[in-house]
Amino acid sequence: MRHEMRAEYQETEGEQAQPWPVKTWHMVRDGETGAMCGRELRPDARTLSDDNWGRTPEPFCHTCGALYLREVP
Repeated sequence: MRHEMRAEYQETEGEQAQPWPVKTWHMVRDGETGAMCGRELRPDARTLSDDNWGRTPEPFCHTCGALYLREVP
């Protein structure tokens, strides 16, 4: 199964989240918008290869990380 990282954006009061800055990275199964932790992410959110896991300045969802590690060899 393939995976990719998908961004969750910071929201400001009274506004929908803008495409930057990234609040947290989540792991999704390839082609899906729902994070492995259950959070629904924007379909147009920035994505990165799962090779970037642990290499971003922004935090990564702990729950997604734990579930991801159970699915990859």
